[in-house]
Amino acid sequence: MRKEDLNLSLIVSCQPVPDGAMDGAIFVSGFARSALAAGARALRIESSTYVAAVRAAVDAPIIGIVKRDLDDSPVRITPFVVDVEALADAGADIIAFDATDRPRPATIEALLAAIKARGLLSMADCSCLDDARRALAAGVDFVGTTMSGYVSGPEPVDPDIALIAAMRQLTPYVIAEGRIRTPEQAAEAVCAGACAVVVGSAITRTEHVTSWFHDAVSAAFSQREAATLAIDIGGTKTLAALVRGTQILAEATILTSREAGPDAWLAAMAEQTSSWKGQYEQVGIAATGLIREGCWSALNPATLAIPDDYPLVAQASKLFGKPAFAVNDAQAAAWGEYRFGAGNNEDTVFLTISTGIGGGVVVNGRPLLGLAGHFGLLRAPTDGQSPLEDVVSGRWMAAKATASGHPIEAPEIFEQARRGETWAQAIIARSAARVALLCRDIQMMFAPKRIVMGGGIGLAPGYLEAVRAQLTELPHHLAPHLVAASLGPRAGIIGASDLAGRHR
Repeated sequence: MRKEDLNLSLIVSCQPVPDGAMDGAIFVSGFARSALAAGARALRIESSTYVAAVRAAVDAPIIGIVKRDLDDSPVRITPFVVDVEALADAGADIIAFDATDRPRPATIEALLAAIKARGLLSMADCSCLDDARRALAAGVDFVGTTMSGYVSGPEPVDPDIALIAAMRQLTPYVIAEGRIRTPEQAAEAVCAGACAVVVGSAITRTEHVTSWFHDAVSAAFSQREAATLAIDIGGTKTLAALVRGTQILAEATILTSREAGPDAWLAAMAEQTSSWKGQYEQVGIAATGLIREGCWSALNPATLAIPDDYPLVAQASKLFGKPAFAVNDAQAAAWGEYRFGAGNNEDTVFLTISTGIGGGVVVNGRPLLGLAGHFGLLRAPTDGQSPLEDVVSGRWMAAKATASGHPIEAPEIFEQARRGETWAQAIIARSAARVALLCRDIQMMFAPKRIVMGGGIGLAPGYLEAVRAQLTELPHHLAPHLVAASLGPRAGIIGASDLAGRHR
């Protein structure tokens, strides 16, 4: 065969777990035939016995290898010239061997000479770019990433896409191999420049695939069954709840003494929830302000005066005796709505409009943390004069009402609007118009499937409809899809609980 015959190929490695239930010629041949029937163009087979069995069953190209555990060398893949000869006699078209720079029984040059003497092609299983350079200089036909991550240190989880791309600068004949477990990873290897991609355990090692699913399912069951102590620290009160999934098993509320500080807030909550000890496995905290690498800082000291970089996660873990995770309260609510509420497990932006504006973003199944989602602090809509929330939120509404001779709070403004008071309707309309512009910008930035709106103002009767009315003239492909939040005030603790379980 020619090297070009392997271009644009999916290669399936049919190697059973040694001494496993599938370790037999009938199973290996069956795997090979099944793989070829589904679209594979070549096979990678271990041992001359299995190469011979597969060759008798199929006509497709076979990459043959022999694996040995040696006392005097770490090289396992086709270490001897006699292995090359046995694979050639069995019917292999390509012979692969370990090309790492380690003590070895036979030199790369000797192995290549034996392969070429049989008129076959060669594949160098490399661990790094230097391995590939040496193998190519010796005259190898293909270089593969097979040994990347297996010569020192802990075994990585993901395939070495960077090495594929680097090898592609040396030769077009790069075979991607090693830890490629999903179709997305295989496609990524192709995009990095591989001429062919080998997939093994994910297809033909039932034991390995089953263990991956078992681990994931067991972790999910454990997370589902374990309760979380979820704490939502706000500017006026702190809510704690014992949460399992979306179920609130118990809850407690205490006033947040603004002067006391975070040590006292946590201590008070620990005392309030002391009877719950032994009932939860982790602590999830949602807090107003900025959470970054487990530390807490104020974005608006008027809400809560928090010392910069207060070690919230470390203090909570120490105090409660369980692993802790902390996230901004609006980001926690965004995750709660995404997972269990109106977000419907689709890309979601959450807006909470109340005394201020908070927000959170979930894209590709991941929450954006840190500063992401603090939409109320945007200044572009006010030409830099003030944060957006200063001209939208409940505080602003109350100030505008007072300025017009009606010293009332936001809930009363909505009541007056329902009664037909034009001054109240004008205040709500102006706030809604600014939020509609914010939603347009969010749609252009993140293209979420939906924007979920919550908070006392966001969920006030008629407000969401007023925002939607400002967007009716937009083309369908530009218009954001606005929906009302469904979890109410517990979205934050539910989201924080779920995130804490995922970060254990």
